[in-house]
Amino acid sequence: MSKFQLCEKRELIDWENKDINISDQCKLLDIKRSSLYYKAVEASSEEVIVKNIIDKIYTKYPFFGSRRIKSRLNTKHNISIGRKLVQRYMREMGIQGICPKKNLSKRNHAHKIYPYLLGNMKVKYPRQVFAVDITYIGISHGWMYLVAIIDWFSRYVVSWELDQTLEIPFVLEAVERAIKNGAPEILNSDQGSHFTSPKYIQILENNEVKVSMDHKGRAFDNIFIERLWRSVKYEDIYLKDYGTPREVRNGICEYFKFYNYERPHQSLDYKTPANIYYQ
Repeated sequence: MSKFQLCEKRELIDWENKDINISDQCKLLDIKRSSLYYKAVEASSEEVIVKNIIDKIYTKYPFFGSRRIKSRLNTKHNISIGRKLVQRYMREMGIQGICPKKNLSKRNHAHKIYPYLLGNMKVKYPRQVFAVDITYIGISHGWMYLVAIIDWFSRYVVSWELDQTLEIPFVLEAVERAIKNGAPEILNSDQGSHFTSPKYIQILENNEVKVSMDHKGRAFDNIFIERLWRSVKYEDIYLKDYGTPREVRNGICEYFKFYNYERPHQSLDYKTPANIYYQ
């Protein structure tokens, strides 16, 4: 995979090409046409503003529950809001307020929960372990959800996808793309319904990838992708204030190019994730 392939797949669709229609472009680029279209999020401007502020508070203070978030909205942001409404917004955003674990996809108790395989493991090389997670992305007129797969050893973002709903197809597309470019030995996730679904598990089993899941209530079992979310939001989302799904898609695409190929990491001896991933 070329260093900019992830972004090229998205940017090419925007080019005006009278000779190749959208369906043929999608076939050539090996992406699903459904991933190009979005339904507008119907929400009041007040709801969007409050949810985006809640996201910023929670990103900075992941141990805050609804009481503390309500208090901060009242005192720091001069927003008069009741705790019940804060709780509803947090549920809709997929934020679990009792402990620092995000809950973007609630666990289906009928599904099997796999053990956490990374506890005493020393990750020594790329593609040994991938991690996957979903986060809320606020935009000025609504919100989206971002799923990303990161290589545990190098911090390289292997694959990502955006959607305006928490339906499972965008997660499966990102996972399939990541595995197509080189399957890991282990893929770690939380216990959410996306990652316990038969469709997700089947993809991993078909590619001989071991399934690992965080312990219940342990936000930082997946610590490197939690750090990725903080980087994405503080270094891009909160600075840019994107207004549309297209803008946020293009912006995140550019950010991940920067993150993978230009941004040095102290924990990587100031090398970039791409330096380590492709070593």
